[in-house]
Amino acid sequence: MAPNSTMALTPDLVALCERVVADPGPEPDRPALTDAEIKAKAVRIDAECGDAPVWLFAYGSLIWKPVFEAAELRTATAVGWHRSFCMDMRRWRGSDEQPGLMMAIVRGGTCRGVAYRLPAEGRREIITQMISRETSSPDDLNTVRWLDVNTDAGKIRALSFWVGPKGSFILDKLPLEEAARRIARACGHVGSNAAYLYNTVLKLGEFGIRDRNLWRLQELVAMEITAMTAAEPLAAVG
Repeated sequence: MAPNSTMALTPDLVALCERVVADPGPEPDRPALTDAEIKAKAVRIDAECGDAPVWLFAYGSLIWKPVFEAAELRTATAVGWHRSFCMDMRRWRGSDEQPGLMMAIVRGGTCRGVAYRLPAEGRREIITQMISRETSSPDDLNTVRWLDVNTDAGKIRALSFWVGPKGSFILDKLPLEEAARRIARACGHVGSNAAYLYNTVLKLGEFGIRDRNLWRLQELVAMEITAMTAAEPLAAVG
């Protein structure tokens, strides 16, 4: 399957969503993780595996933007979980003026993704880097969990981020149409929300994975961007 040939959300449409946004800095009501907290979590995860390999289950941006060279990768399925753009995002790929959505996995259904085996050498440093990249506050560490995932070579235990998050920033069961409105308009200092969605759907397709909800969502986002650019001057999109 080659989603880039049939996706409604195209690079040209995504480019219309990009703009320069200043980094607002950490959210004042969410204390930042300290280096000591990040290190302690990494040490615990590393110790829990002992001599066994460390696997990481990726379902979103880690599929198209990993920060390490994997020793092995397999397509994998987490049963009892599914992808959801459910997290209110006002930094990174969103702002207070145009909040975006970040993806997590939540209860129900199945989630097909990619399992990466971390190299044995330097694995604790990689785990530390991953925690620093994927989490921002102490509460976020509660979403770093081990999952049993199925692969063609058998079941493995894999680490995953943003598993079943809870809190006031969770927008539970947000309709796809409302999610599309947010994603089409949101942009932060690292890029647009539309690019996040586009890259995820594109990379999943390269692994032969089509998530039904994400596929419909990219169609809705493409429609939103097209409607906005037809109704407003290009500079006013967002």
